Order: sequence, then structure tokens, then C-alpha cells
Amino acid sequence: MTRLTDFTSYADAQKHYSKEGLWELFDGTRERFNIAHECIDRHVSGDNVALRIAHADGADEIITFEEISRRSAQIAHFLTAKGISKGDRVAVMIEPSLAFYCSIFGIIKAGAVAVPMFSLFGPDGIRLRVGDCNPKIFFTNALKAPEAIEGGAKNVTVIDQDFLVGLDDLPASFEWSTTGQDLAVLQYTSGTTRALPAAVQHNHQSIVTLMVAALYATGIRPRDRFFCPSSPAWGHGLWHGTLAPLSLGVSTGTFSGKFDPVRLLKALQDFKITNLTAAATHYRMMRNSGEATNHTYCFEKLSFTGEPIDSETAQYVERTFGTKVCSMYGTTEIGVIIANYPGADDLEVRDGAMGKAVPGVEVEVQRADGTTADPGEAGELMVKKRGKWFPTKDLGRVDEDGYFYHGGRADDVIISAGWTIGAIEVEDAILSHPAVAECGVIGTPDQLRGLVVKAYIILREKETAGIVKEIQDHVRARLARHEYPRQIEFVTELPKTPAGKVNRRILRDQEAAKAKVAE
Repeated sequence: MTRLTDFTSYADAQKHYSKEGLWELFDGTRERFNIAHECIDRHVSGDNVALRIAHADGADEIITFEEISRRSAQIAHFLTAKGISKGDRVAVMIEPSLAFYCSIFGIIKAGAVAVPMFSLFGPDGIRLRVGDCNPKIFFTNALKAPEAIEGGAKNVTVIDQDFLVGLDDLPASFEWSTTGQDLAVLQYTSGTTRALPAAVQHNHQSIVTLMVAALYATGIRPRDRFFCPSSPAWGHGLWHGTLAPLSLGVSTGTFSGKFDPVRLLKALQDFKITNLTAAATHYRMMRNSGEATNHTYCFEKLSFTGEPIDSETAQYVERTFGTKVCSMYGTTEIGVIIANYPGADDLEVRDGAMGKAVPGVEVEVQRADGTTADPGEAGELMVKKRGKWFPTKDLGRVDEDGYFYHGGRADDVIISAGWTIGAIEVEDAILSHPAVAECGVIGTPDQLRGLVVKAYIILREKETAGIVKEIQDHVRARLARHEYPRQIEFVTELPKTPAGKVNRRILRDQEAAKAKVAE
């Protein structure tokens, strides 16, 4: 039988895509469906590798489907013995490891709801989320257990090798009984620990819809050797980087511990990765490390998400890795809606473009009054859901060939002396200067112009005389003359969301606080 995974071209995606075709990739039905079975149990055969984990300390951890299947079943039995029942929340705050994956899949097998939490959360961040979802058990490691207790977590349980060995007498299989509509994962979107971000509910059959992103945004196909360095505590790392490839029986990999781009480059070489999906920040850090050319790679497909990638990094990636990096655009709430179809030889990957709408999704750029914008005209990106237009809160434009371009978040637009300036466009120009490693751009209050462009910049080396004017002139030469950063502040680090994006909201809050003090 021909399956959607048998097609790779853009034309075939438009011709053969159907919702029924997505369901044909799975064993389950709407009446009987479980993510742990689809991702793990049905792929147990011999010593098939499920996960390759690159630990920051240099160690490699290789985990088979069979080991996750067995250990997750034992954890499911442990949970049911503790009185955990269908719908109960169980939190997991552990770095990527055997303990993390068998915990997540064990919770899901048991019919409970897995709540992955970022391992760098402190007591305040834990308290916010625990207070919101009220997990019955909180899985973590020995290092984080005291912070979990301080954060108000109940039944804090340390999952380590000794704990897993202690479950060896429990059965190595588990009879799950969930439907496609049963809740499987409660996932918080990335944000600061001071304000609780949204918690997105995913049921078991959410993974069927996820296949649209897997097939057309990351281009996953059988025999790929996949890798995603994003933390599985967040949507990209868990859904696109973990569940999507495993559900197709494709081995995947990730990074564990404090991120190090040089360690990542070595892992990509040693694991012979053919398909990499990462945040734009990861590619930028690999470029800035200066070590990328010291390794050899097997890449066939590359993709990124999180924020637009600057043009200098995109060009560097193509030169160094031998293939263009493809954009994927969406949010945790709406899923992926625009992609560049990695692996499709019949679709041009245009510089700066996010790509085209994925099959089965209707996207358009609209004016403030709700009418459709003309090709090239800026407006808000809208997606049609259940017959109604849903705002993405992002700006963009579409060209005459149907390629979409990102224009930044609506609240990242800077209105200066009546001119509309996009923060992302200015950042891209600044990042093309050879002295700049990273930057974040916001609008800061100005009595004359309302707002002016301010850039926070991390330099590759020490600040030199005249570098401010040099960067300003560089931006003037690339953009309209009014778009250059009138203010520049050199910093050693930038605030970022846990997903790795520059947190411009924090930068704006810092500027607002300074302005208040100055009054």
C-alpha cells in the first residue's frame, strides 16, 4: 500500500495528502489510541535504536525501542499501584535521558497526563506550574528534588538508575486503554518564570495531526537519522524532535545538559545525522563557535524554527553543511502552518521565505479590517480553523508565488517618527556585520520621535573605537536610512526564552524601568 511517507515532492504532497492518509501511518483508531504504543511499542524489534543522546560531559547514550518499551511499562505499573488513574497529571523535570523518556511514555501508557517541565526552572517557576496543573506525582532527579519540594510539588520522586532497577520485578508490558480523545500531554509554552505561560492540552490523536509537520516541515522519512537539540520540555523538542520521528520508527537524537555548540557538532558527525531540526539560535551558535568546518557531516535535510534565521547564518549553513536550511512556522497552539518542505526537489527554498502553506491548511495575510492583503503588502498572518480566521499575532507578507515572509511579532513593530520599522529586519542587518555575534532590537521611548531603534549587541571581540558608528553605517547601507539603531548598548548576554529566542519583552521592560527612574 502506498503511504504518505512514500512521497517526497511538493507536487505529490498537494496531490496525495489527506487526513485519512495521516491515520494510515498509525495502528490506532479514534476509539483506541495511545501515543506510547504508536511511538515505542510497535517499533520494538531486535536492537533498533530509538534515541541517541549527546550529553554535555561528552558521553553518548544510546537507547533502544525495546528498553524504553520495557521500562515505560514498569513505570506505568508503578503509577497504577500508587493510585494514579486516567487523567491524573504527573510532572517530569529531568534532563533528556533514559529516565526522562521512560517516565514520559510510562505516564502516557498508564492513561495519565504527562507534564514535561524545563529542568532549569527554579522554585518560583515550579510553583507557578504546580499550582496550575496540580500533579499527583513529580518525577525529577536528586539535584532538583529540593527545589521541587520548595516549589510546592507533592510526592516528589527521584527517577534514577537505582529507581529503574528497583522496578525490574514488575511486568515488562502494560495493557493500556485510552482513546484518541483522552488527554495525553499538558505542555506549557515557553516564557519567563515570573508569569505563567499558556498550558496547551494535547490528546493522544494529536500526534496524527503532528504528522503534517513531520512530513512537510522537517521532512522525516524512514531511514532518516534524525536529531533535534531543543529540550523536550518544549513543543519543538518533544513533538517535532521526539514524538514525530519515533512514531514513524525513525531514530532520533537530542542534547542533554548545558548547551555547547562544539559538543553538538561532534555529535552530529559521530551519529551520522542526516536530518537536523533546530532553533535558529542553535545554527547561529554553531556558526559563532568557529568549529563547524572541523567536522564532517551526512546532512540531507535541515530545518529551523522559533524565529527567522538571519541571512548571514543561513548562507553559512549552506556553505558548511551542503544544503539550505528550511523554515518551519507555527505555534504550540496552532501547530505548523507554513514550511519549506525539506527533501522536496521541486520546491525552491527562497532566501528569507518561510515557505508555503502545508497541505490541508489555509493561510493568508490580512489587513487590519480583515480584508486580504495584496502580494507584497504587509499584514497579519491568519490561519483558518473550523471555518474561522484565527490570528497568529505575527506580521508577514506573501509574494505572487505563494511564499510567505515573516514580519515579526505584532508587538515587535517599532513606530518611529511615523515610520514603521521591523525589529527582525534591523536585527538581520546588524547580524551581517562581522563584529556582531548576537543582537536584540527594540523600540525605546524618545521625546521627538516617539520611539527610536535601540540595539543590544554582543560583540565577537572587545569593543573598539568607532564600532558604534561603523555598525550604524552598516545598517544604513543595507536598509532605509531611518531604520538604523540610534542607540546601541553592548552587553555580554541577552535575555532569552527557554526555547532560545531573544526575549524582546524583557528588553522593553528594562527600558521602561530605566525611563521611569529617569523621570
